[in-house]
Amino acid sequence: MKFMKIGSRADTFYTTEGVRSVSSEIFSDLMVQVEGTRYRLHKFPLLSKCLHLQRLCSESPESSSKQVLLLPDFPGGAEAFELCAKFCYGIAITISAYNIVSARCAAEYLHMTEDVEKGNLIHKLEVFLNSCVLNGWKDSIVTLQSTKAFEAWAEDLGITSRCIEAIVSKVLSNPSKVNLSHSYSRRGKDDTLSCNGAENRSKNMSKSWWAEDVAELGIDFYWRTMIAIKSSGKIPSNIVGDALRIYASRWLPQISKALNNEKQDTIARESDSVAEVALKNRFFIESLINLLPVDKNAVSCSFLLKLLKAANILKVSSSSMAELAKRIGMQLEEATVSDLLIPNMSNTCKEQYDVGIVIDILDHFIQGQSPQTSPSRARGNFHRRRSRSAENLSELQESRRSSSASHGSKLRVARLMDGYLQVVACDVNLELLKFIAIAEAIPEFARLSHDDLYRAIDIYLKGHPELNKSGRKRLCRVLDCKKLSIEACTHAAQNELLPLRVVVQVLFFEQARAAVATGQMITLPSNIKALLAAHDDPSRLLNSLISNKTLPPDDQWSVSGLKTPNSSISTLKTKPAENDGSNKNYRDGTGKSSRVKSNTSLPSRSRTMFSRLWPIHRHGSEKT
Repeated sequence: MKFMKIGSRADTFYTTEGVRSVSSEIFSDLMVQVEGTRYRLHKFPLLSKCLHLQRLCSESPESSSKQVLLLPDFPGGAEAFELCAKFCYGIAITISAYNIVSARCAAEYLHMTEDVEKGNLIHKLEVFLNSCVLNGWKDSIVTLQSTKAFEAWAEDLGITSRCIEAIVSKVLSNPSKVNLSHSYSRRGKDDTLSCNGAENRSKNMSKSWWAEDVAELGIDFYWRTMIAIKSSGKIPSNIVGDALRIYASRWLPQISKALNNEKQDTIARESDSVAEVALKNRFFIESLINLLPVDKNAVSCSFLLKLLKAANILKVSSSSMAELAKRIGMQLEEATVSDLLIPNMSNTCKEQYDVGIVIDILDHFIQGQSPQTSPSRARGNFHRRRSRSAENLSELQESRRSSSASHGSKLRVARLMDGYLQVVACDVNLELLKFIAIAEAIPEFARLSHDDLYRAIDIYLKGHPELNKSGRKRLCRVLDCKKLSIEACTHAAQNELLPLRVVVQVLFFEQARAAVATGQMITLPSNIKALLAAHDDPSRLLNSLISNKTLPPDDQWSVSGLKTPNSSISTLKTKPAENDGSNKNYRDGTGKSSRVKSNTSLPSRSRTMFSRLWPIHRHGSEKT
C-alpha cells in the first residue's frame, strides 16, 4: 500500500474537556464545530489556506473573545477536518488509499485550492491520486470502495469514474504490465510481491486473476466495472461468467440457508430488517442476471439454477425469472435432479416444488433444439413427388446436418426429466396435468427406455390414491409398454393401480418378447387387437375378450379379473408369476396386495424405499 507524508512538525493536538486544541503560545481566536466535536484553533494558519473559512469569518459577527464557525454536513466528519487542520499547521499527516477520498472531499469543502495558496492540499492530493494510487491494483480497489461513504462528492470530483477506469484498464492489459505488488488475491493473501517479482508471478496467473479482488466491490460499483469490461470485448465470456460466479459466492453466502429454510416464520419475513436485506439481495440478483454473458456455456447450468432458486425465494421480477429460465433451457442437459428441485414460494399453490418453472425451462430447451433430429415428412403439396430412396437420402442428409450434440442433449434431458418426475411425484399436491406436461414434452425418440417413466407413474399413483379412472388412463397414456424391460413388465403386470388396458399391453409385449427370444412366430389375437385399438369403450371390448365372463363394473379397470384361472388374458403370460424369478425385484406386486394397499394410503413415497423395488441391473435405463 503506497502512502504519502505531508508536513514535518510533530502532532500537538490534544483534548481538554471535550474540546480539541493545538498546543501553541498564541491564544486561540477561532472555534470550529464539526458534528459533535469542537476545535479551538487559530485564524491565521487556517484562513490562509481555506477560502471557505475566510468567507464564513467575514460573514459571521466576531465576539469579544473568538469567532464560532459551524460546519454542517462536513464530508468525512471530524477526522477529515482534523487532517486538513493539521496540514494548515504544518503537522505531519499520512495519506493513503484508505483516507485520500475523505481528505480530497474535505479539502474541496474548505476550498483549499491553488488560488488561495500555491502547493495547497487539493493539488498535492490530486498528484498523489493520479500518479501513485490509481497506478496500483489494490490501491485502486480500496479507493473505489472508500468512495461509497462520499458518493455524491466522489462523483462530482470524478474520483469514482477514475478508479473504475483504472481498474478496467488493468483487467484488460497484460498481467505482466500491472503493478500487483499490493494485490490481496485470496489465492495468495500472504504473498508480498516485489516490483521485480511481479512480472514473474503474473506469468503463472490465470486469465481471471482479477475476479476475486474485484468481487470485494459493492454491487453498484461492480456493475459499472463489469459493464466496462464486457463492452471492451477483450475478455472472453467464460472468464466474465467465472467472475460473476465468484462474486455471487462472495456476497450471497446465506442463499443455501434460505433454500433449506424456505418455510420461515411469517412474522420474521415481514420484519423491517429482513425486508431490507431481501430488497438488497433482490437487486443484487437482478443485476447479476443482467450481467450474464449472452454466449451459451459462459456460466454453468448449476450456477444459473442456484441463481434461479435465490431469485424465486426473493421474488425478483418476472422478466428476470423468464430470462433465467431461457438461459437454463439452453444448457439443461448439464443440470442434475437436485438442481431442479426449486422450492415453491407461492402463497396460492401448495406444491412442494415449483414445477411450473421447470416446465418453462423444458419448453425453452425443446424450442432451442433445432433443427429437429427426427424431421417431419410433410413437405407440402408444392414439392414434387420423390422416390422413397430420394426421401431416405434427403432425411439422412438432414439428420446428419442436425447436431449430434443436440441428439445427445435430448437423451440426457429425457433421463433427467424422468428422474425429476420420480422425486416430485411423491408430492400429494402435484397436479396431474403438470406431471403429464413434463412427461409428454420429451420427444419419443429421446426416451430409449420407459422404465424410469414407469417408476415415476407408479410413485404418482401410490401418492394419489384418490385419482379416478380417467385420470389414471390419462396418466398412463404417456407410457410405451414396448420400451419396458422384463423386470418392469413383470412389475406392471401385477400392479393393481394400472388401468386394465395397460396391463393387457404389458402382458402381450412380454409374451411377444419371449416368443422372439425363442425364435417362434407370434400372431396378435383378434380380440387383443380390438382391445388395443379401442380407446372409447374398453369395457365392451373387455367383455368380448373374456369368453362367457362378465366382470363387475368395479373390476373392469382393475387387475383382479386377470387373476381368475378362467381368464384368457392370464394365459398370455410366458410363465406363472410364482415361477418367475424376476418377481423378486418388485416386492410390492399383486402377490402382496396388502402391502400395496398400505403403501398407497401414504401421501408420498420415499425415493430410498422405492429404489428397493428396482433391480440393480436394468435394461435400457439409468439408475438415479
